[in-house]
Amino acid sequence: MREEYSFTSESVSEGHPDKVCDRISDEIVDLVYREAKKTGMNPWNIRVACETLTTTNRVVIAGEVRVPESLLKKDKGGNIVTDAKNNPVINPSRFRSAARRAIRSIGYEQDGFHWKTAKVDVLLHGQSADIAQGVDKAADSNSEGAGDQGIMFGYACRETPELMPAPIFYSHKILELLAAARHRGKGDAGTLGPDAKSQITIRYVDGAPTEVTQIVLSTQHLDESWDSAKVRNVVEPFIREALGDMPIAADCKWHINPTGKFVVGGPDGDAGLTGRKIIVDTYGGAAPHGGGAFSGKDTTKVDRSAAYAARYLAKNVVAAKLADRCTIQLSYAIGVAQPLSVFVDLHGTGKVGCKRIEAVLREVMDLSPSGIRKHLDLNKPIYAKTAAYGHFGRKAGRDGSFSWERTDLVKALKEAVKA
Repeated sequence: MREEYSFTSESVSEGHPDKVCDRISDEIVDLVYREAKKTGMNPWNIRVACETLTTTNRVVIAGEVRVPESLLKKDKGGNIVTDAKNNPVINPSRFRSAARRAIRSIGYEQDGFHWKTAKVDVLLHGQSADIAQGVDKAADSNSEGAGDQGIMFGYACRETPELMPAPIFYSHKILELLAAARHRGKGDAGTLGPDAKSQITIRYVDGAPTEVTQIVLSTQHLDESWDSAKVRNVVEPFIREALGDMPIAADCKWHINPTGKFVVGGPDGDAGLTGRKIIVDTYGGAAPHGGGAFSGKDTTKVDRSAAYAARYLAKNVVAAKLADRCTIQLSYAIGVAQPLSVFVDLHGTGKVGCKRIEAVLREVMDLSPSGIRKHLDLNKPIYAKTAAYGHFGRKAGRDGSFSWERTDLVKALKEAVKA
């Protein structure tokens, strides 16, 4: 490792166009899981692959789903409507309502993008039978196949108490605090708009984060008279609060709304798509990413569930003090239950060999899609809150959200390593 270097990560707010799309897609996932519980449908049979596009006062929702009957379209006689291929047709009104609720919750009530007036097109259809046959071998057993091929990564380190890399952790924290202040609507912070981006550069010495050397923040503001100086005056206290004990270098460069005016924002200013902020969603570039997005997917999709499992395992390895840094890669093939490979890199910080950890991980957790979903209890409507400020480094919730952030595998790992 280099003795001294600088590393940068960025985050984007819940009102960023791409994050609006992630939120809508995950609201669709949650809607389907909630309806499954209400209607008695086996949640193991849920399938959602939902993509969203946003632009000026327009939302397009597309993808494949398998949903409870309550979300299907019915004729006047109460019969489920089918298309030319005999696939059930969904009821678009429920999905439109979910999208509008998400947009309203984020805070968009602007002429160019308003939760009430935006046109919402729903183009969801049934899941491909060719894909389903590989995944549905046995819905809630270990023979359930992965929903696709691919590679997934998990990472943990000791740079923050949450065992996350410092640059992405603080980038998220700044925007979370600003969003909370905006939603409270008090003072000048209440005049900020939903769209914002942050970026933090940290100087490392001997592998440890020591000070912030660059701060970048661009935030939408609804008062057209504001300039960059005014925006900095409003946001600087929140930035300093977010950084906490992390020192700001005496020569730190501040770039606050460097273009000056930022009134037109969100999907009215730039089109958004689901899945375009995957590095923001994970480790800010400090660790590899498999390439697959998370939002809009049910947990048979290993892009999502296996990435959560890899983070869970890496975090528990570090929490168990078996290493100071840990990267884990899992790989899958469509229709095949168990991972094709498990790779561990402890970056020279391990108290145990990487090969031993690779073997132990398979012992302490079933890494099939169904095993992951059971272990982390993922068949729940818990995904809308993951859509902004990262899927990792968050606090596990009482509702089962962010279960992959628990460190309840520490004891099992320690015992398995000794065996």
